[in-house]
Amino acid sequence: MERTQIRRALPGRRISRRALPAVSALALAAAVLTGCASGKATGDTAQATASSGGAQGTAKTNGKVSIYVIGGKTDDPFFSTVKRGVDDAAKQVKAGGGSVTFLGPANYDNLGPDVAKLVLTALAQNPSAILVPDWVPASEDPAIKQAVAKGVKVFIYNTGGVEAADKVGAVKYIGTDEYLAGKAGGAKFAESGAKNILCVNSVPGAANTEARCKGIKDGAKSKGSTSRELALPASQNGNPSAVTQSIKGALLKDSSVDAVVTIGVSDADSAAAAIQQAGVGSKVQLGTFDISQTQLDRIKSGKQLFAIDQQPYLQGFQTVSAAYQYLSYGVLLPQNPLLTGPLLITKDNVDAALAGTKAGVR
Repeated sequence: MERTQIRRALPGRRISRRALPAVSALALAAAVLTGCASGKATGDTAQATASSGGAQGTAKTNGKVSIYVIGGKTDDPFFSTVKRGVDDAAKQVKAGGGSVTFLGPANYDNLGPDVAKLVLTALAQNPSAILVPDWVPASEDPAIKQAVAKGVKVFIYNTGGVEAADKVGAVKYIGTDEYLAGKAGGAKFAESGAKNILCVNSVPGAANTEARCKGIKDGAKSKGSTSRELALPASQNGNPSAVTQSIKGALLKDSSVDAVVTIGVSDADSAAAAIQQAGVGSKVQLGTFDISQTQLDRIKSGKQLFAIDQQPYLQGFQTVSAAYQYLSYGVLLPQNPLLTGPLLITKDNVDAALAGTKAGVR
């Protein structure tokens, strides 16, 4: 989950999240994310759209492929880009007479159980495949395993990694490696002179966001710098003003902090405001996971050091394409994981990224 900012769902957004990212945000989120829930999701917990081909809920009939994609909210900037990739890949599925249906939660307040419900909702339609991020394994895995046990092909994407895919019996993992993404960011900060990095986690406990901050710490350490995590209360997720005040307070309390990284773009905007309000813009560098137009504009103007792009368009497009090709022809790329990121965007390559945002795929 970038995602997006994905609200904490203990034990364990993001979503990656431009937001689910990642959670959110990625995660989520963001980005981004407990027990397993059962039964169909209601309108209070899920929203569904038929992305292509046939009516929503079309089952695997007459040999036609029926793919269900579970993601974040479609008004989440990160997952709107994921869905753009889903929709583009769905054109091929539709041409073959199949269907693709996108399911997402109405909010991120209770992500793990809600996603478990969405998996069961999809399973009730007798699909050919279910594509789902494994944001909160404790809540989601029983439902995912139930789908696998019934012969449904499952692909884990966005969050979870190969270990999660293997654990539930999924075909493959497609997405970014959150830890490696964090290491790249931590090393970049250190190479740019930062010595004490603050990793702001608005979804503490989510697997993807914890991996991001751990990667930042280890990447910084490899270059002789340090990093610590600022875990924010779950009540602040999705509240930009509250996030700003928490980051501002941390900066004023510890004057040695010279870099701030956030787990998603909404938090990055809050961090930028906090840095300005604290009067430390001349010494505190800013970075974030996932990208948005605002992040790219700040990078181009020199007000932000980097954004770590997990390329959500590719996550949506490649996961649907891989599932369709596997179901239809038995074709499957051997790489596992099939990585879509990380790609570090800095002033050196920001112009290309800006062109991608204009096309709606970044």
